[in-house]
Amino acid sequence: MRRKNVAKEKRLVALVLCKMLGIFGAHRFYVGKNTSAVIQLLTAGGLGIWTLVDFIMILFGVFTNAKGQELIEWT
Repeated sequence: MRRKNVAKEKRLVALVLCKMLGIFGAHRFYVGKNTSAVIQLLTAGGLGIWTLVDFIMILFGVFTNAKGQELIEWT
């Protein structure tokens, strides 16, 4: 049974995008956070620090999409 506040985006996809294209903000575009994705794109992922923080947040399941829903499901 799905929880009420669970995003339709998959956690595994976001994690792979963050690892491979994190400095370009690809994982943030994927979850609909377009404004922060553009900022991350222009700053090279906050010189990598912002990307690392996002990677850890996705890994532990506390990263949210644009609607505030958590990315819980892996597949």
